[in-house]
Amino acid sequence: MNQQAPRPQSALEWFHYTRRQQQQQLQHLARLGEFATLISQLVHTLQRERGASNVWLCSRGELFGPQLQQSARQVDESLAAFQQWLTEHHALMNGNAAAKLACALWFLEGLSALREEIRILRITPEQAMERFNRTVQPLMEIIPEANDTLSDPQVAQALTALYSLMQGKEWVGQERAVGAIGFTRGEFDAALRQMLVDRIDAQQHSFATFLSLTEPEQAAMFRDSAEATRDIEQMRREACTRIPANPQSAARWFDIQTQRLDALRLIETRLIDTLSAVAQRSLQHTVDDAHPGETALAAWVVQQSSVKAAPVERHLLPLVRQQARELEKLSRELTSLQETLEERKTIDKAKSLLMNHQGISEELAWQQLRKLAMNQNQRMVDIARSLLLSASLWSVTPKE
Repeated sequence: MNQQAPRPQSALEWFHYTRRQQQQQLQHLARLGEFATLISQLVHTLQRERGASNVWLCSRGELFGPQLQQSARQVDESLAAFQQWLTEHHALMNGNAAAKLACALWFLEGLSALREEIRILRITPEQAMERFNRTVQPLMEIIPEANDTLSDPQVAQALTALYSLMQGKEWVGQERAVGAIGFTRGEFDAALRQMLVDRIDAQQHSFATFLSLTEPEQAAMFRDSAEATRDIEQMRREACTRIPANPQSAARWFDIQTQRLDALRLIETRLIDTLSAVAQRSLQHTVDDAHPGETALAAWVVQQSSVKAAPVERHLLPLVRQQARELEKLSRELTSLQETLEERKTIDKAKSLLMNHQGISEELAWQQLRKLAMNQNQRMVDIARSLLLSASLWSVTPKE
């Protein structure tokens, strides 16, 4: 029979137990470094496809056709590497991270259908942008959720700095997408101007958090290469005034914001490397001091006792407000998700009908539905509904 390890009793035994737990956490984080890089790359390519899609949709298919195709290929390449890592390392996902991963994969599985709607111009830029946003957000939350029990303060600080930069970069990506809508249309209405202002304010808050936590080298790199440039500020002013925007500015806006996002991506990569290095140093420290004695325990207790707990209200009130906003947002997204799910079910039923009626494969049934939708300039779900409504008039007998 396997003998269970004795339960810790004394302060020293609990201290040893704490060290072992920290070691496991740090080993787990070290193994996730490569995954963080893959997530960063996938998010970066999705952000680019989102922006290119908005220009394509607003121009009614006249602009950014090649850019849209290229960005879609880059997303597919990044997604393949992401999925390959999951196949080989799925056991590293804890419950919270797995939940975020499931949400992200659900949206990623709907990417082909979204691209088809974009290609045939059957979706508005705002709708396409929202679906890309919902795909990106759970991806960015996987790494923090996978390390939600970290107790090492240096590692936790490095992880928070990384996530703050990633969130700020996402707000910049959304700013690029919103601006692409207005500049391509040649106007920014009140709602679009407010969307732009909201994203500018949000990114400034995220970057302020990042700068307060990151190392001086990364902070200097951000200020030198990733701050909003004079050109960006000038185009922001143009967008936020009531002066009609110039449609010819869409490509310029996309290019200068893309340069900024590429610079942020480089800093993001450096932060991932920094996080891995901090985790390795902390891990090596726990390994070198695997069996600390009473002296180390006493020093650790003094250190822990010197940490002052912040006043409760400073944390709870913002948390309550944030949760209220998130609940409101989730209720809106739930309605949208339910509609999307029902549409998928309708298309699946229509595919099954075609498969049984014509004796064809699922892939061929999908292609037939897509061809009908393209020929009639309708959404696939509308074609599927029509087929199901008229099914009672058919003689649905499977081919021999």
